[in-house]
Amino acid sequence: MKSEREQKLIEQAYAEVEKYETLVNRDRYRLRYHLMPPVGLMNDPNGLIDWHGTYHVFYQWMPFRTGHGAKFWGHYTSPDLVHWQAAPIALAPSEWYDKDGCYSGSAISCDGKLVLFYTGNVKDEQGNRQTYQCMAVSEDGIHFTKKGVVITLPDGYTAHFRDPKVWRYQGHWYMILGAQSESGDGKAVLFRSADLCHWEHLGPIAGGNMNGLGPFGYMWECPDLFPLDGQDVLIVCPQGLKPDGMRYQNVYQSGYFVGRFDYERAEFLHGTFEELDRGFEFYAPQTMLDRNGRRILIGWMGVPDQDEDRQPTVSHRWVHALTLPRELRLTGGKLRQTPVEELKQLRKQKVAYPSATVVNELRSWPGLEGDAIELRLDNIELFGSMMEIYFRHAARLVYNSDEGVLTLERKSFVNGLTEKRQCRLPRLRSLHVFLDTSSIELFVNDGEETFTARFFPYPDDQTIFFGAHGHLQMDIEKWEL
Repeated sequence: MKSEREQKLIEQAYAEVEKYETLVNRDRYRLRYHLMPPVGLMNDPNGLIDWHGTYHVFYQWMPFRTGHGAKFWGHYTSPDLVHWQAAPIALAPSEWYDKDGCYSGSAISCDGKLVLFYTGNVKDEQGNRQTYQCMAVSEDGIHFTKKGVVITLPDGYTAHFRDPKVWRYQGHWYMILGAQSESGDGKAVLFRSADLCHWEHLGPIAGGNMNGLGPFGYMWECPDLFPLDGQDVLIVCPQGLKPDGMRYQNVYQSGYFVGRFDYERAEFLHGTFEELDRGFEFYAPQTMLDRNGRRILIGWMGVPDQDEDRQPTVSHRWVHALTLPRELRLTGGKLRQTPVEELKQLRKQKVAYPSATVVNELRSWPGLEGDAIELRLDNIELFGSMMEIYFRHAARLVYNSDEGVLTLERKSFVNGLTEKRQCRLPRLRSLHVFLDTSSIELFVNDGEETFTARFFPYPDDQTIFFGAHGHLQMDIEKWEL
């Protein structure tokens, strides 16, 4: 049962959805096949789980404005990771322990119930923060009853202590949290429990000035620890990293460490930090293990404090979206991300140009234009210094083969100037592109690198042009989505 306060907040949120429904849906930048908020601001994906034959994606949601604040948990469900349906609001910030936000967390299955863990955010009149790790339970996966606080803040950390990810291993439950130590280092902190209600603090397993890492940001958000292909992977979002060449160009970062986690010692020995995505908008990813044994990742197509209030959709009372679901694999110590196979269900009206050629020119082909399409370029052979693709005159992908650098450029939605994100790439073999009305997701060399971004072209411009300095040959396939 929900409290009277929570029911009232949920009613107010639905009233906001209804009030602005026409305005929101009139926006020509609304996406066709991505998850978005019905109104207001969407951020972190939460509670990813494949439960009783249904995929669940919860998300951070501020229904009353396009800025941050006391977050709700919105909720989508799907039978197949492709066709999504809005479910009733799962959580509202109604109780003393979460009145200023039901912050990010995760979902598990226990004794036939769907159990949510989340961070309750509380602030006093002076803005001082308190933080609580909380639990909510559902019998049907739709209606949730809050069970209150299960973990309070341990010694040694500031109140920046949040984002519980919970899993089971050999008879025990484990929870990893993002934290800031009192010395100002970002940490990933581990707890253990036998019953989900009483938790033992095992301490930090990774963080700044640990495991030979040195200083590495002042806060680590959204940690996620899981086994993959014989090793262990820790995904985390460090805040406070300074730009370093092509790396760390966004306000906050999202990446991973590969290593070995020792459950007996609560130790994680790991290698270097690698960014998950090279684009402009990618943050707070979460993973789940699905019915087919796949490790599936979904991220937030946004970054906190990165000109969110300047996005063009704000005038239509909504902002942000989630990425497509991606399957993770570990190859040569590096994560590869590929769009899940189920997305092929979206394909319509295939157009193909085998052995398409571009020679010192800029050209297009009939049928390759569109604003909601999937595009595959395979067997790319470049005999020359550069290839480029113009997407709707608002984004441009450039590969410089002499320098071994791949660049995504876009027209800034803040000042209209060209801005870029880049990575090193010794050779470009394939590109898999998902264009939506105002987003682009690029999977390079079968997921060796990814770029995710929002971009805002003139809605009527659906052109795609290909260029080369030298001789470019490739197999092109395109589908309407």
